[in-house]
Amino acid sequence: MRFDGKTIVVTGGALGIGQAACILLAERGGSVSIIDWDEAAGSSTCEAITKAGGKAIFTKVDVSDAAAVEAAIKRTAETFGGIDSLIVSAGIQRYGTAVSTTDEQWDEVLGVNLKGAWNAARFAIPHMQASGKGSIVNVSSVQALASQQNVLAYTVSKHALLGLTRSIAMDFAGENIRANAVCPGTVDTPMLQWAASLDPDPESVYDACRKMHPLGRIAQPSEIAEVALFLAHESSSFVTGSVWTADGGLLTQIGGVPQTN
Repeated sequence: MRFDGKTIVVTGGALGIGQAACILLAERGGSVSIIDWDEAAGSSTCEAITKAGGKAIFTKVDVSDAAAVEAAIKRTAETFGGIDSLIVSAGIQRYGTAVSTTDEQWDEVLGVNLKGAWNAARFAIPHMQASGKGSIVNVSSVQALASQQNVLAYTVSKHALLGLTRSIAMDFAGENIRANAVCPGTVDTPMLQWAASLDPDPESVYDACRKMHPLGRIAQPSEIAEVALFLAHESSSFVTGSVWTADGGLLTQIGGVPQTN
Protein backbone atom coordinates (compact mmCIF):
# COMPACT_ATOMS: atom_id res chain seq x y z
CA MET A 1 0.00 0.00 0.00
CA ARG A 2 1.70 3.14 -1.24
CA PHE A 3 0.56 6.64 -0.30
CA ASP A 4 2.56 8.65 -2.82
CA GLY A 5 0.98 12.04 -3.44
CA LYS A 6 -1.49 11.57 -0.56
CA THR A 7 -1.90 13.71 2.54
CA ILE A 8 -3.01 12.06 5.74
CA VAL A 9 -3.93 13.75 9.02
CA VAL A 10 -3.27 11.68 12.14
CA THR A 11 -4.62 12.90 15.47
CA GLY A 12 -2.79 11.44 18.46
CA GLY A 13 0.12 10.94 16.09
CA ALA A 14 2.88 11.61 18.59
CA LEU A 15 2.82 8.26 20.38
CA GLY A 16 1.35 4.76 20.31
CA ILE A 17 -0.84 3.61 17.43
CA GLY A 18 -0.95 7.09 15.92
CA GLN A 19 2.83 7.38 15.90
CA ALA A 20 3.18 3.96 14.28
CA ALA A 21 0.68 5.01 11.60
CA CYS A 22 2.60 8.23 10.90
CA ILE A 23 5.88 6.39 10.48
CA LEU A 24 4.39 3.75 8.17
CA LEU A 25 2.54 6.35 6.10
CA ALA A 26 5.69 8.40 5.60
CA GLU A 27 7.73 5.32 4.71
CA ARG A 28 5.16 4.56 2.02
CA GLY A 29 5.31 7.99 0.43
CA GLY A 30 2.55 9.86 2.25
CA SER A 31 2.68 13.43 3.53
CA VAL A 32 1.75 13.26 7.20
CA SER A 33 0.18 15.89 9.43
CA ILE A 34 0.76 14.97 13.07
CA ILE A 35 -1.76 16.50 15.47
CA ASP A 36 -1.20 15.97 19.18
CA TRP A 37 -1.02 17.86 22.46
CA ASP A 38 2.34 16.30 23.43
CA GLU A 39 4.73 18.82 21.92
CA ALA A 40 7.94 16.98 22.79
CA ALA A 41 6.79 13.61 21.42
CA GLY A 42 5.10 15.17 18.41
CA SER A 43 8.15 17.20 17.46
CA SER A 44 10.37 14.16 17.94
CA THR A 45 8.19 11.97 15.71
CA CYS A 46 8.06 14.66 13.04
CA GLU A 47 11.84 15.13 13.15
CA ALA A 48 12.45 11.38 12.88
CA ILE A 49 10.23 11.17 9.79
CA THR A 50 11.84 14.10 8.03
CA LYS A 51 15.37 12.92 8.84
CA ALA A 52 14.47 9.60 7.22
CA GLY A 53 13.42 11.44 4.07
CA GLY A 54 9.68 11.56 4.70
CA LYS A 55 7.28 14.48 4.67
CA ALA A 56 5.65 15.55 7.92
CA ILE A 57 4.49 18.54 9.91
CA PHE A 58 3.51 18.70 13.56
CA THR A 59 0.91 20.93 15.18
CA LYS A 60 0.35 21.05 18.93
CA VAL A 61 -3.41 20.79 19.42
CA ASP A 62 -5.94 19.87 22.10
CA VAL A 63 -8.39 18.01 19.86
CA SER A 64 -11.32 18.96 22.08
CA ASP A 65 -10.70 22.59 21.01
CA ALA A 66 -12.59 23.04 17.75
CA ALA A 67 -10.82 26.25 16.71
CA ALA A 68 -7.41 24.69 17.25
CA VAL A 69 -8.32 21.61 15.20
CA GLU A 70 -9.72 23.78 12.42
CA ALA A 71 -6.49 25.78 12.29
CA ALA A 72 -4.37 22.61 12.18
CA ILE A 73 -6.45 21.14 9.37
CA LYS A 74 -6.22 24.40 7.43
CA ARG A 75 -2.44 24.45 7.89
CA THR A 76 -2.24 20.89 6.61
CA ALA A 77 -4.21 21.64 3.46
CA GLU A 78 -2.18 24.77 2.77
CA THR A 79 1.12 22.95 3.30
CA PHE A 80 0.42 19.81 1.29
CA GLY A 81 -2.32 20.94 -1.10
CA GLY A 82 -5.29 19.04 0.31
CA ILE A 83 -6.32 16.19 2.59
CA ASP A 84 -6.97 12.65 1.41
CA SER A 85 -7.38 10.67 4.63
CA LEU A 86 -7.86 11.16 8.34
CA ILE A 87 -6.83 8.70 11.04
CA VAL A 88 -8.22 9.56 14.48
CA SER A 89 -6.04 7.99 17.15
CA ALA A 90 -6.17 10.61 19.91
CA GLY A 91 -7.57 9.09 23.07
CA ILE A 92 -7.30 9.09 26.85
CA GLN A 93 -8.40 6.77 29.66
CA ARG A 94 -9.75 7.66 33.08
CA TYR A 95 -11.17 5.23 35.62
CA GLY A 96 -14.52 5.45 37.36
CA THR A 97 -18.08 4.11 37.56
CA ALA A 98 -21.41 5.86 36.98
CA VAL A 99 -21.15 7.04 40.60
CA SER A 100 -17.45 7.76 41.06
CA THR A 101 -16.71 9.43 37.71
CA THR A 102 -16.50 13.19 38.16
CA ASP A 103 -17.87 15.85 35.84
CA GLU A 104 -14.30 16.82 35.02
CA GLN A 105 -13.32 13.25 34.09
CA TRP A 106 -16.44 12.80 31.96
CA ASP A 107 -15.88 16.06 30.09
CA GLU A 108 -12.17 15.36 29.62
CA VAL A 109 -12.61 11.86 28.21
CA LEU A 110 -15.60 12.64 26.01
CA GLY A 111 -13.91 15.85 24.90
CA VAL A 112 -10.82 14.08 23.59
CA ASN A 113 -12.18 10.70 22.53
CA LEU A 114 -15.47 11.75 20.96
CA LYS A 115 -15.60 15.49 20.38
CA GLY A 116 -11.99 15.36 19.20
CA ALA A 117 -12.94 12.81 16.54
CA TRP A 118 -15.91 14.91 15.45
CA ASN A 119 -13.78 18.05 15.32
CA ALA A 120 -11.21 16.37 13.10
CA ALA A 121 -13.85 14.95 10.77
CA ARG A 122 -15.94 18.08 10.39
CA PHE A 123 -12.96 20.18 9.36
CA ALA A 124 -11.29 17.53 7.19
CA ILE A 125 -14.40 16.48 5.25
CA PRO A 126 -14.75 19.75 3.25
CA HIS A 127 -11.24 19.21 1.87
CA MET A 128 -12.18 15.66 0.89
CA GLN A 129 -15.35 16.96 -0.75
CA ALA A 130 -13.22 19.35 -2.79
CA SER A 131 -11.14 16.48 -4.15
CA GLY A 132 -14.11 14.16 -4.68
CA LYS A 133 -13.08 11.39 -2.29
CA GLY A 134 -11.60 10.62 1.09
CA SER A 135 -11.31 8.15 3.94
CA ILE A 136 -11.74 8.53 7.70
CA VAL A 137 -10.52 5.89 10.14
CA ASN A 138 -11.48 6.14 13.80
CA VAL A 139 -9.40 4.11 16.24
CA SER A 140 -11.95 2.90 18.77
CA SER A 141 -11.54 -0.10 21.11
CA VAL A 142 -12.94 -3.52 21.93
CA GLN A 143 -14.62 -1.54 24.71
CA ALA A 144 -16.89 -0.17 22.01
CA LEU A 145 -18.29 -3.69 21.75
CA ALA A 146 -18.06 -4.89 25.35
CA SER A 147 -16.83 -3.42 28.61
CA GLN A 148 -14.79 -3.88 31.74
CA GLN A 149 -15.47 -2.60 35.22
CA ASN A 150 -14.65 0.95 36.31
CA VAL A 151 -14.20 2.49 32.84
CA LEU A 152 -17.50 4.32 32.33
CA ALA A 153 -16.40 7.43 30.43
CA TYR A 154 -13.91 5.57 28.24
CA THR A 155 -16.42 2.86 27.28
CA VAL A 156 -19.14 5.40 26.54
CA SER A 157 -16.78 7.41 24.34
CA LYS A 158 -15.67 4.35 22.38
CA HIS A 159 -19.25 3.11 21.88
CA ALA A 160 -20.24 6.58 20.66
CA LEU A 161 -17.29 6.66 18.27
CA LEU A 162 -18.89 3.80 16.33
CA GLY A 163 -22.06 5.85 15.99
CA LEU A 164 -20.05 8.79 14.72
CA THR A 165 -18.30 6.54 12.22
CA ARG A 166 -21.54 5.08 10.87
CA SER A 167 -23.24 8.46 10.64
CA ILE A 168 -20.36 9.92 8.64
CA ALA A 169 -20.34 6.85 6.39
CA MET A 170 -24.03 7.26 5.62
CA ASP A 171 -24.03 11.03 5.21
CA PHE A 172 -21.09 11.24 2.83
CA ALA A 173 -21.15 7.96 0.90
CA GLY A 174 -22.62 9.77 -2.09
CA GLU A 175 -19.53 11.95 -2.22
CA ASN A 176 -17.16 8.95 -2.15
CA ILE A 177 -16.04 9.71 1.40
CA ARG A 178 -15.71 6.59 3.51
CA ALA A 179 -15.60 6.14 7.29
CA ASN A 180 -14.60 3.02 9.22
CA ALA A 181 -13.51 2.10 12.73
CA VAL A 182 -10.81 -0.14 14.16
CA CYS A 183 -11.34 -1.76 17.55
CA PRO A 184 -8.03 -2.94 19.01
CA GLY A 185 -7.58 -5.25 21.94
CA THR A 186 -4.70 -4.57 24.33
CA VAL A 187 -1.83 -2.72 22.66
CA ASP A 188 1.62 -1.94 24.05
CA THR A 189 1.24 1.84 24.15
CA PRO A 190 1.98 4.61 26.67
CA MET A 191 -1.69 4.36 27.73
CA LEU A 192 -1.19 0.73 28.75
CA GLN A 193 2.08 1.60 30.47
CA TRP A 194 0.29 4.31 32.45
CA ALA A 195 -2.54 1.95 33.41
CA ALA A 196 -0.10 -0.75 34.51
CA SER A 197 1.84 1.77 36.60
CA LEU A 198 -1.25 2.28 38.77
CA ASP A 199 -0.94 -1.31 39.99
CA PRO A 200 1.57 -2.27 42.72
CA ASP A 201 2.78 -5.03 40.39
CA PRO A 202 2.79 -3.62 36.83
CA GLU A 203 4.10 -6.84 35.32
CA SER A 204 1.07 -8.70 36.64
CA VAL A 205 -1.11 -6.36 34.58
CA TYR A 206 0.84 -7.19 31.44
CA ASP A 207 0.65 -10.89 32.24
CA ALA A 208 -3.12 -10.70 32.72
CA CYS A 209 -3.50 -8.82 29.44
CA ARG A 210 -1.48 -11.41 27.57
CA LYS A 211 -3.58 -14.24 28.99
CA MET A 212 -6.85 -12.54 28.01
CA HIS A 213 -5.99 -12.81 24.31
CA PRO A 214 -6.16 -16.24 22.64
CA LEU A 215 -3.02 -15.35 20.69
CA GLY A 216 -1.29 -15.19 24.07
CA ARG A 217 0.20 -11.73 23.68
CA ILE A 218 -0.64 -8.06 23.34
CA ALA A 219 -0.39 -6.15 20.08
CA GLN A 220 2.37 -3.87 18.92
CA PRO A 221 1.18 -0.43 17.74
CA SER A 222 2.30 -1.12 14.18
CA GLU A 223 -0.04 -4.13 13.96
CA ILE A 224 -3.06 -1.92 14.59
CA ALA A 225 -1.66 0.83 12.40
CA GLU A 226 -1.50 -1.59 9.46
CA VAL A 227 -5.26 -2.15 9.74
CA ALA A 228 -5.87 1.60 9.88
CA LEU A 229 -3.67 2.13 6.82
CA PHE A 230 -5.63 -0.44 4.84
CA LEU A 231 -8.87 1.36 5.63
CA ALA A 232 -7.32 4.71 4.76
CA HIS A 233 -5.99 3.37 1.46
CA GLU A 234 -7.86 2.99 -1.82
CA SER A 235 -7.39 -0.78 -1.51
CA SER A 236 -10.46 -0.70 0.77
CA SER A 237 -12.51 1.41 -1.66
CA PHE A 238 -15.74 -0.60 -1.15
CA VAL A 239 -15.48 -0.61 2.65
CA THR A 240 -17.43 1.97 4.62
CA GLY A 241 -19.44 2.09 7.83
CA SER A 242 -17.63 -1.01 9.08
CA VAL A 243 -16.06 -1.98 12.38
CA TRP A 244 -12.84 -3.97 12.27
CA THR A 245 -11.69 -5.80 15.39
CA ALA A 246 -7.95 -6.31 15.75
CA ASP A 247 -8.00 -7.95 19.16
CA GLY A 248 -5.97 -11.14 19.06
CA GLY A 249 -9.20 -13.11 19.36
CA LEU A 250 -10.22 -11.43 22.62
CA LEU A 251 -13.92 -11.09 21.77
CA THR A 252 -14.27 -14.56 20.28
CA GLN A 253 -14.08 -16.44 23.57
CA ILE A 254 -16.86 -17.10 26.06
CA GLY A 255 -15.69 -16.50 29.62
CA GLY A 256 -12.41 -17.18 31.37
CA VAL A 257 -8.88 -17.39 30.09
CA PRO A 258 -8.38 -19.67 27.07
CA GLN A 259 -6.46 -22.89 27.64
CA THR A 260 -3.14 -23.18 25.84
CA ASN A 261 -1.17 -26.33 25.08
